Amino acid sequence: MHVVPLPALADNYIWLLHDDDGRAIVVDPGDAAPVEAALQQRHLTLCAILLTHHHHDHVGGVEALLTRHRVPVYAPHDERIAHATHRVDDGDLVQLDIPASRFDVIAVPGHTTTHIAYAGEGVLLCGDTLFSMGCGRLFEGTPAQMLASLDRLSSLPGNTLVCCAHEYTAANGRFAHTVEPANAALAARQVEVAQLRANDRPSLPVPLATEQATNPFLRVDSDAVVAWASERGVTGDRVARFAALRANKDVFAG
Repeated sequence: MHVVPLPALADNYIWLLHDDDGRAIVVDPGDAAPVEAALQQRHLTLCAILLTHHHHDHVGGVEALLTRHRVPVYAPHDERIAHATHRVDDGDLVQLDIPASRFDVIAVPGHTTTHIAYAGEGVLLCGDTLFSMGCGRLFEGTPAQMLASLDRLSSLPGNTLVCCAHEYTAANGRFAHTVEPANAALAARQVEVAQLRANDRPSLPVPLATEQATNPFLRVDSDAVVAWASERGVTGDRVARFAALRANKDVFAG
């Protein structure tokens, strides 16, 4: 399965997955135009749409795509998402015959209460839950919910390619550096990202193992994050440390 990030809107990525025979899946198409352009350029046939949550920049292109492609649409149980043909929830399996693929559905509440992720074919399609060196804002869920969701994603195999839905990596790295200034893996990732972006290339996908080594939101139990939290008077449990990280990131201006 080939994995292609399609830049869309201001800083979104729509994920396009396709096999060698030109059969494709699209994930979180907030805009139909980049999808149609990629299908035409690459001579692909759209076979399915996967959605992670209800925000317009993730579902806004679905209606237009369905006018030209009669394909199944997989989505969480959320009435705010129209056009779904298959509602899926935690523990479900999305199994497609064309292109041949299997994805486990993982409930990841936090950014929204009904957010889901899809894991399979060596990739993690995580919407706005996990970002490279960051995580999504808590618009509907609680810190405890989001931390539990990130814990689940972090338990996947380290060679899983993380396919986040936004190009937030450089800014996230600057915040992560304030939390773990001595983290050599983080410093190396920041250099890598700067080079990629300077060449107008995506910073994604990224191996989960890299995130486990560099993302403070996956490292709330590390000595460095514990020390960072303690310096700010946060001496509670790991949920309190996560909440402090998220609150500081929300107002970070770097």
